[in-house]
Amino acid sequence: MRVVVPSLLSLLLLSSSAWAVETATQPQAAAPTGTTATAPPTTQKPATPAQPAAKPAAVKLNQPAPIMELTPAQIAQKKAEEDARIKALVKNQLTRMQQLEKANLDALAQNQALQLKNDNLNVQVQVLQSERSAQIFMYGAATMGVGVLIGFLLAGYIYTKRRRQW
Repeated sequence: MRVVVPSLLSLLLLSSSAWAVETATQPQAAAPTGTTATAPPTTQKPATPAQPAAKPAAVKLNQPAPIMELTPAQIAQKKAEEDARIKALVKNQLTRMQQLEKANLDALAQNQALQLKNDNLNVQVQVLQSERSAQIFMYGAATMGVGVLIGFLLAGYIYTKRRRQW
């Protein structure tokens, strides 16, 4: 987990810097080709109202659009936005991690409770099996006792009947 969080943060930082380059080139690519050199500053003012009163450089429309250089205030603002995004991401990950840890602890507690219940049921099954074995043993013993008793009675009856006939 210690390796995953820093790697995600570095991936976020790398991908956010790539986005910053793309957004900086998009307003220039959308500029019409038939305007003069004074037209781009007027189109850039509504696009970035939070800019301080900095003088934009004149752009020649014949050449490929160069990457706009950002003022220190814009760089600080973008860095603050990225820091806020990173803090929000880290906070979100921390809350998710806490939720996962809580769910994991709940699942472990439930697992332990189910294992105890399973052990109790196994003990009950063994007790019932041993009781059934004892019950079958008692039935067998009673059957043998009745058989021996009947045997003695029959033997006595047969012995007395033979003795009378003689």
